Amino acid sequence: MSDLWTAVKDLPITIESSSFEELVPRGPIEREDVSTTQLRLRGRGEEGIGEQVGMPATQEGLRASDFPVTGEWAALADFLAHLDTIDMWPEPPKYDLERNWRRWTFESAALDLALRQAGTSLPEVLGRTPQPVTFVNSFGLGDPPDGDKVAHRRALQPTVGFKLDVAPSWTQEIMDRVAAVEGVAVIDFKGQYGLEVEDEAALLAMYERTVATFTDVLFEDPHDFPAVLELLSPIADRVSYDAPITTVESIGATPIQVGVVNVKPCRVGRLQELSRLYAHCESAGIQMYNGGMGELGVGRGQAQLLAALFHPDAPNDIAPSDYNLEEPPPGLPPSPLDPAPDRGFRRR
Repeated sequence: MSDLWTAVKDLPITIESSSFEELVPRGPIEREDVSTTQLRLRGRGEEGIGEQVGMPATQEGLRASDFPVTGEWAALADFLAHLDTIDMWPEPPKYDLERNWRRWTFESAALDLALRQAGTSLPEVLGRTPQPVTFVNSFGLGDPPDGDKVAHRRALQPTVGFKLDVAPSWTQEIMDRVAAVEGVAVIDFKGQYGLEVEDEAALLAMYERTVATFTDVLFEDPHDFPAVLELLSPIADRVSYDAPITTVESIGATPIQVGVVNVKPCRVGRLQELSRLYAHCESAGIQMYNGGMGELGVGRGQAQLLAALFHPDAPNDIAPSDYNLEEPPPGLPPSPLDPAPDRGFRRR
């Protein structure tokens, strides 16, 4: 059984053409990320696809001609080294992390194409059998909070779990109603995004209510306030980090040393670093789960396939995209998700 990078780096790849296409959701969604862009790389009768996530403004005007990627390379590693010579941002992005999102678009598309040109799939080259993927549906309760939203979603699909964005407006009554619904797996504090805290006292009171009410869930991305760290340090085994995790080194730099992390491939950006993270976490006994970034196309299936290979039983925030609609339709896929892979680097 190979590590990810060793398994794929020597695959040859030929790219004859490339193009971008915008994707839009099938209906109203709850998040600001209302569109994504897919990159298609073509060569030798095959096509590899990657998905650019992030704010729509960063995707406007993407033209394939601005990214000279056609050619023939003896190894995927050589093509990825070629990407280092391309200026992917003539105008610097607003957030530096956007560089990783775009890099992953090209690396994931190239991996997909290289595997297809080799007539194989990611599970085959890794020597791993994909397993059914447990997933959760991630959302907030709105403002003012809708205390019945979680129960409504659970009734819609009784197998699905939840990753919920808590807010100071959650009263104890709201928390009790949410906690009474089976399947709540992660409470996300959104404390690592640099968002302004308007009322620190109200925030700390929210933490106290949350910790007392949700006694068996993961607490993701807590704020760095000393009072918060003091409250959560005794239950560090239930604390995880998401936003800061981009490299192996970032795991050791979190304010609370944790044994659970959210490894998002598109945030890591590079296959070689993603491979390092997987290997480090597996050897150190650090539990992993992953999450999406509003993918509407192939990127969601790629994240699902990686979860099926590396952490299938975790609370993976990679529910099929229609779960993110304001009113999800009936008949959505249940959890765990069928992991059957397509050829290349996709899930059917």
